[in-house]
Amino acid sequence: MNQITPWSHYEARLRRVTAYIHEHLDDELDMDRLAEIACLSPYHWHRIYRGVLGETLAQTVRRLRLQRAANALAATAEPVLAIARRNGYPSLQSFSRVFKSSYGLSPADYRKRGGHAALQTAISQGDMWMYEVNFRTLEPVHAIGVDHKGPYMEIGKAFETLWGLLWSRNIVQPGAKLYGVYFDDPEGKRPEELRSVACVAAPSGLAVEPPLKTLEIAGGRYAVLTHRGPYSELHLAYTWLYAQWLPAANIEVRNAPAIEIYPNTPQDTVPQDLITEICIPVV
Repeated sequence: MNQITPWSHYEARLRRVTAYIHEHLDDELDMDRLAEIACLSPYHWHRIYRGVLGETLAQTVRRLRLQRAANALAATAEPVLAIARRNGYPSLQSFSRVFKSSYGLSPADYRKRGGHAALQTAISQGDMWMYEVNFRTLEPVHAIGVDHKGPYMEIGKAFETLWGLLWSRNIVQPGAKLYGVYFDDPEGKRPEELRSVACVAAPSGLAVEPPLKTLEIAGGRYAVLTHRGPYSELHLAYTWLYAQWLPAANIEVRNAPAIEIYPNTPQDTVPQDLITEICIPVV
């Protein structure tokens, strides 16, 4: 579809709907209402949205609410029923059924026996074998991306904006590698101040206009931890890497930001099978 026409006039509509969904997850997100925000008929808009982002509007809303629920289960003591209702499920039964189909565990089991619990045990006990960490020499990468400011767990909004911009400007690169670049320590700044970029590898010399930007991802030696599972567990993997592995390995970090490489995405992969390569620049 993007080989036929750039359809650049859809760009603002894509961004407007993406922003609205992320900012109104607690509201009743009727598909016809979202089509009104896009200023297109529901028949055409739904197909355009799915063609660009790889999922329907309803699937996006469901995925984001489940992701938020998983974060709450992993990081808070909020009652499961309260989490279910806040994310659009009136009963524990309906929430448990949908959550288990995506995360492979019931909400209660995810909280009790999920990967985050194992990681917490590993961190507290100083387990050096929780993950395998490999050294890898990466080539410098020229990338184009979209800035994100705020909690790192919300960078998905920037990735959705990125794909919409690439599609509307007819510069989509099939199979291009996805990266997240993270500039700040989440323990040292307030969540709303954290800076990151959602980006994709691109040919050098490609001209872009805001809100797209070009950036160079530094090459060199990296310590790479391959994480398999929901993004809601990544912060604990980082804690283990910095608190347990790095001091024991006696490795010095370089003055470059941490990056993440994403071999798959939430649009085509269930949460328990998501793969994230956490790359820490080292000497």
